[in-house]
Amino acid sequence: MTARILVFAGSARTGSLNKKLARAAAAVLRAAGAEATFVDLADYPLPLYDGDLEARAGLPGNARKLKDLFIAHQGLFIASPENNASVSALLKNTLDWISRQDGDESGLVPYRGKVAAIAGASPGALGGLRGLTHLRAILQTLNVLVLSEQFALGRAHEAFDDNGSLKDSKNQTAIAALARRLVEVNTKLNA
Repeated sequence: MTARILVFAGSARTGSLNKKLARAAAAVLRAAGAEATFVDLADYPLPLYDGDLEARAGLPGNARKLKDLFIAHQGLFIASPENNASVSALLKNTLDWISRQDGDESGLVPYRGKVAAIAGASPGALGGLRGLTHLRAILQTLNVLVLSEQFALGRAHEAFDDNGSLKDSKNQTAIAALARRLVEVNTKLNA
């Protein structure tokens, strides 16, 4: 069975370093034998989560579309920006909307049985490392198995070539190892 991995970044910015990292991850996931689907959260705009809005209007259509994508994939690869030592508001809001109950469907359904790899890219030396700790905690609260391995790409503004590939062979090796591990764990758990 081919592992199906949903790949996205917690950034809507056109030139986002984390989108570049997510696209690079999708390529190495495919090379590792996975079916990798890259989605851009900018294509799924959501209002800020508000319980009154949810009670009045229900789940936004784009949240339902994202839920369906989550459900259709066994694994997640998330490239997370670090904003003030945590995850981006966009990423948190997206995960929150996806976790909402929809009719009789529990909000945990999209996360059930998922294995995730997390990574971050930042112009700073730590590569978004502080935000990954928060992302790990959020995903684990939603019952996602988060790999112990992760990837933090420091000085990311210098790390990609014009084609969006990682320039440094150590970074290429690290992201490929994380991709292989995600495919391996997903394949074993979904055999």
